[in-house]
Amino acid sequence: MIDKAREEQTAEIKELWKQCFPQEDPRYIEYYFKNLYDPDHCYVYTLNGKVISAVMRNPHAMMFNGRVLRCSMLVGAATAKEYRHKGYMHSLMEVVLDACEHTELITLIQSEKPEQYEQYGFRTVYRRTDYTIERKDVKRITNFGCAYEPSAIDLLKVYSAFIRRFNGFYARDLEDFVKYKKEITAVGGKIVAYYNGKDQIRGYAVMIPQGNELRVEELVYLDSMSLIKLCNAALQERRIVHLLVSQAEDLSKLFPDAKKETYGSTMARLNDAKLFGRLFSRNVSTVHDAFAISTKPLNLNEFA
Repeated sequence: MIDKAREEQTAEIKELWKQCFPQEDPRYIEYYFKNLYDPDHCYVYTLNGKVISAVMRNPHAMMFNGRVLRCSMLVGAATAKEYRHKGYMHSLMEVVLDACEHTELITLIQSEKPEQYEQYGFRTVYRRTDYTIERKDVKRITNFGCAYEPSAIDLLKVYSAFIRRFNGFYARDLEDFVKYKKEITAVGGKIVAYYNGKDQIRGYAVMIPQGNELRVEELVYLDSMSLIKLCNAALQERRIVHLLVSQAEDLSKLFPDAKKETYGSTMARLNDAKLFGRLFSRNVSTVHDAFAISTKPLNLNEFA
């Protein structure tokens, strides 16, 4: 039986996540189900009263070519091990995507195995680059101007200025940053901001420790000084730092010797090509056609 999740099934769905995503930080799972999870956004396949498969459909507003598009990110697609390869997830995805087709033009998903979702019409449209930097790669300067407790309103201000360079991003508001700060704290990370001599915020870095290395999950900067300041702050935390940025952000001029790896990050599904084409006065037939009309580089860094 496929249906929306019920409140009393929350603990069962959370346990399914823990079993199916052993690589996920358990602190994030706890945070997600305490602060972000909504049963009305979760679809489940139950068999004999037991949840055997689940998919979250998190709604969002996405900015694309000056328009606000309703979309959603599918997360947490999971099937209990003993019920895999029997068609349960396929049936569940068909129901979820049918609901998406009736309410939104674009549906997003992220996966390390894109071939699993290509059968449903998803295609990789956004890539990120992982720059691995060490002390030798970054000019050493003081951390004067760096702050470790930036306010949510300051983060929103600098993000709004930075994201204008891009397209295809989530329309964040103040409440999003209030939640974001709580999320990063919950997983043992921190947000470091840089302010110029006029006490104006010019950038921030979301830092997540991973053993002996540091992962900068989000890097927002308005100029090269902000970027260098934040990289120095990151290198004070760990000897090896991974900067995760959009493929369009070419940092090789600043860090010519840094190792870099570009990888597929976000997949998209075009639910109604004709309607999308009419909306933007373009002839499109595939999801790649749709994103090819983007007037700016994409920035699809959201995960939930």
